[in-house]
Amino acid sequence: MKNNSSTAATQTNTKDKEQRNLQQATIYKILLAVSFVHLFNDSIQAVIPAIFPILKDNLMLSFAQIGWISFALNMTSSVIQPVIGYAADRKPRPILLPLGMCSTFLGVLLLAYANNYILVLFSVMLIGFGSATFHPEGMRVAHMAAGQRKGLSQSIFQVGGNAGQSLGPMLTKWIFIPFGQIGALGFTIVAAAGIAVQTYVARWYREMLDAGYTFHKKSTARAIDPARRKSIRTATIILVFLVFVRSWYGASIGSYYAFYLMDKYQMTLDKAQIYIFMYLAAGAVGTFFGGPLADRFGRRNLILLSMVGTVPFALALPFVNQMWAAILLLIGGFILLSSFSVTVIYAQMLYPGNIGTVSGLITGLAFGLGGIGSLVLGNLIDSIGISKVFIACGFLPLLGFLALLLPRDEKLEEWAAQ
Repeated sequence: MKNNSSTAATQTNTKDKEQRNLQQATIYKILLAVSFVHLFNDSIQAVIPAIFPILKDNLMLSFAQIGWISFALNMTSSVIQPVIGYAADRKPRPILLPLGMCSTFLGVLLLAYANNYILVLFSVMLIGFGSATFHPEGMRVAHMAAGQRKGLSQSIFQVGGNAGQSLGPMLTKWIFIPFGQIGALGFTIVAAAGIAVQTYVARWYREMLDAGYTFHKKSTARAIDPARRKSIRTATIILVFLVFVRSWYGASIGSYYAFYLMDKYQMTLDKAQIYIFMYLAAGAVGTFFGGPLADRFGRRNLILLSMVGTVPFALALPFVNQMWAAILLLIGGFILLSSFSVTVIYAQMLYPGNIGTVSGLITGLAFGLGGIGSLVLGNLIDSIGISKVFIACGFLPLLGFLALLLPRDEKLEEWAAQ
């Protein structure tokens, strides 16, 4: 009898040890795979602002109508994300990974042939839905494959997305200017590659779940002190607002700055796109280095510095010559987006265990609110002119001082320990 009990205990200990090993190992091949899919996904999303000048000429669109296209993409890709993330936290669905990319494939295929405004809107909504499906489950895969290196995993995962976004301006230069709207057809190949990689990742994801991998759950709501719950809620509102402001300023650069350069400096479209590429590429580099910098200086501090540190560059940008504009875009993009992955990690510290929901909230809903900013900016440009709008946008990063109201990292760690 004792032998049976001892055997059972040994088997239980072995199983527990295996599960701990599953959760501690860093699986770089999966991290790289999901990062590449993030690159595929966001490079396809980058097709939308990249094709704006072509659509504006082909369909005779106003800046306000361009804003509505951006709004449709961001809202579709964003508002649905918290819902999918919430559902995934309760029941993981690996199959959503390839299915989401299938939606993106269909959207980009329709976009290549869209000959009216309504069909363009429908196409970008399909692309947005694919993105909304990918991000929460992709975030959970990155968390699962990270082992003990959560900060590194976020940097690897997020830099893939930001690198994909940075390709948008070059897509205009290399594809849409020479080939026009039909150039979008080439991105069906990128989407097809994404489907293949997502199928591989989804299979690994399912195997890990079947092997007993579990995400750490947060303590029950009853065990949380009411004062702490209020502090967490307040911190969440501030964090979402800061991401919203960052996204709003990013929308001013990504969606409209090429038009500003063409208006102020009489640049050609292909040359203007190089400036946007520099800004976004610098942001991708900043995203990668943001994790290590946050480990050294603190997550809250980096969020604060990334916003406030952008202010002098954003304010000076509308008043400098072409050379200095390029320099300010490089520096400003690096600083502003250095907190891209850090805000996600900070939110995960607020809500341990709810990886999908946090992903949907921070990288989803907040960016959807940024889409509202793009819509507002488009209408303002039509009303008061593009120069005045960019001068006003330079003041947006000043709202980063609200990060001073966020709890320090030490406080979050203290809450987690309790």
